[in-house]
Amino acid sequence: MNMWKKSSLIILLFWSLSSAAMDSFGDYSPPKKRTIQLTKTGPYFGLQQGRYLVPEIGFERQWSKLKLVKTETHALHAGFNYNFKYKVLGYDMGYWYRPNRIGITYGANICLRSDFEQTRFGIVPIIGYKIWQIHVQTGYHFLTSSESPMETNRLFISARFVLINNRDMDVKGGKKRKKLFD
Repeated sequence: MNMWKKSSLIILLFWSLSSAAMDSFGDYSPPKKRTIQLTKTGPYFGLQQGRYLVPEIGFERQWSKLKLVKTETHALHAGFNYNFKYKVLGYDMGYWYRPNRIGITYGANICLRSDFEQTRFGIVPIIGYKIWQIHVQTGYHFLTSSESPMETNRLFISARFVLINNRDMDVKGGKKRKKLFD
C-alpha cells in the first residue's frame, strides 16, 4: 500500500474507534459556560451641585452578568430632590449603563421640576464614573420652556452613595455531567 492509503486507513480506523467510544459513554457535548447574574437593590443618598446645592434621595436597582472580561452593569433608578432655599421639588427617573468593570457610565433621565406654581418636564443625558458604591455623574437638564424662570439646576454634577440592602445571585448554565460509573 502506498503512504496515502495507509494514512487514510489509520485516520478512518481512529475516527471509528473514537465515535464508538463516545457512543458507549452516552451523549457528549462540551460543557456550557456558566453565567452568574447579580442583582443589587437599595436606596441612594446624594448631593447635586449646579447653581444650587440640592440633596437627593431615591432607590436604585443594578444588575450585571459577571464574567472574567467585559462585565456589563445596567441600572434603573428613581428619586427626588428638593431645593430648600427656593422651594423647588424635583423627580428623576432614569437608566445608566457601564460597559466594563472600571469605566465610564452612560445614561439618561427624565425629570419633572415644580415650584408649586409651574411645572416643567425634561430629559437629562448623563455621563459618570462609578467605583464601589459611589457614583459621580454630570449632565444637563433640557427642560420645557415657561414664561418665568425656575430656580433649578441646568448643568450639574452629583455624587450618590448607594446603600445595597439586597443582593441576589443566580447561576445559570453549565451542563451536569453524566456519571460513568454508578
